[in-house]
Amino acid sequence: MSEKGADIGRAPSAPSLDEGQVAAEKQMRDIGADLYLELRQYSREGLDAERKLVLRKIDLVIMPIICITYTIQFLDKLSLNYASAYSLIPDLGLEGQRYSWVAAIFNFGYLFWAIPANLLIQRLPVSKYTGCMILTWSILLCCHVAAKGYAGILILRFLLGMFEASISPAIMNIVSMFYTRQEQPLRMCVFLAFNGMATMIGALLGYGLGHVHNAAVKSWQLIFLVMGLLNFIWAWIFLWFMPDSPSSAKFLTHKQRVVAIDRIASNMIGAVEAVLDIKVHALMLIGLGCGVINGGVSNFASALLRGFGFSGIYATLLQLPTGAFEFVLVPLCGLAAGYFRDSRCIILAIICLPPLGGLLGIRLTDLHHRWSLVGCTWLQYLIGAPVILSWNLLTSNIAGHTKRSIANGLWFLFYAAGNIAGANIFFAREKPRYFSAITGLIVCYCGMFAIALFLRQWMWWENWRRDKRYGKGEDDQAVEEGFNDMTDRESKHFRYAL
Repeated sequence: MSEKGADIGRAPSAPSLDEGQVAAEKQMRDIGADLYLELRQYSREGLDAERKLVLRKIDLVIMPIICITYTIQFLDKLSLNYASAYSLIPDLGLEGQRYSWVAAIFNFGYLFWAIPANLLIQRLPVSKYTGCMILTWSILLCCHVAAKGYAGILILRFLLGMFEASISPAIMNIVSMFYTRQEQPLRMCVFLAFNGMATMIGALLGYGLGHVHNAAVKSWQLIFLVMGLLNFIWAWIFLWFMPDSPSSAKFLTHKQRVVAIDRIASNMIGAVEAVLDIKVHALMLIGLGCGVINGGVSNFASALLRGFGFSGIYATLLQLPTGAFEFVLVPLCGLAAGYFRDSRCIILAIICLPPLGGLLGIRLTDLHHRWSLVGCTWLQYLIGAPVILSWNLLTSNIAGHTKRSIANGLWFLFYAAGNIAGANIFFAREKPRYFSAITGLIVCYCGMFAIALFLRQWMWWENWRRDKRYGKGEDDQAVEEGFNDMTDRESKHFRYAL
């Protein structure tokens, strides 16, 4: 490698670089531009021969870590829902709207830390930062056992939301560093499907721990304690095995690291532009809708099922099939999005229809048909598919170091705000139907359907305009512009993934 190539990634020797140059150097360090310079030493045939092996090794190491991380962090989010099926509410005085505020305060913490989390992820070693966050929230989750009243649980839930705000943008960052834009939809849907695995594990844990009768430790306290300890153990495993980037992946040889950089060079991974970009606005609104639905379903599924005539312990067990539902169907959406060209927005719109039908069923079906109502409730757990497809649209279609950080932060900001709203539109006086909440969720799905189709048409028109003016498709110039930290608007050779 040339002397010039060896110098890339070192700190600048003088502070005369302007902010744009610093951002560009940071971007080059992040994706291993020093290794990218080595590509000229290898033939294209030699690199292509290694690509499948490198992808296989990445799938065998990175994907299991991400999937397990997503499973345990979603268990954290569901812990309050499962605990509420037992004596949590009377023990801590959470009757009426107090429980709604305990559910919502998590998202205030998330909202508070959403943009700072995204900026820190871009500036710190991503795996080390994420591992420390997992360790911190595992301790906070264990501290829930000691909560004695309304104020204490509010503080703990706020802090838990704050420290969990980093996990999804961190995983998005890792996926964009290791996988091409064509590979991302399936992988992102696979790891989000492990939310379904978390639902199944959580339902079994909640059901099993509900049979523990101990005056000193209540069932709801055991739920928080067991889930906290699982997170604590996993934090150390994550810190040990997860690399910060392809250039630091110990499970790859030096040449394979070069190949890994070559694979993602065309991803082309600037803050005023983010807040003025119509794509970011559309995805923010989808994030808001997803948040409202998630905030309602994840915190009130047990309440809905109890309202249909099932006892607390069976209301927990009945959430087991929802996990299997999500675990199977969400990856199928990712597989379709990766297989059918330019289908991501269309699939996002279509996948909104089954849960929308389920909401209409809850709204209109007689309470005597309680198993029909249970089936309609299960459909609500498909919310993971719109979430992950909107993430993929973000990572695939927003280029530029700063712009991507701000766009991700804004999405999670609106998602957290939606979760707050979703947890507070389930009014205790309206149970078991919760008509206001169900109507609100129906409006969200209708809005997401329309916005997804609008976004696809806008990006298709922009691609057509660029093809007509600058020539068809992306080329080597697009890769070079990506390494120069140009945004998708600045790079005339960038094309949007629909």
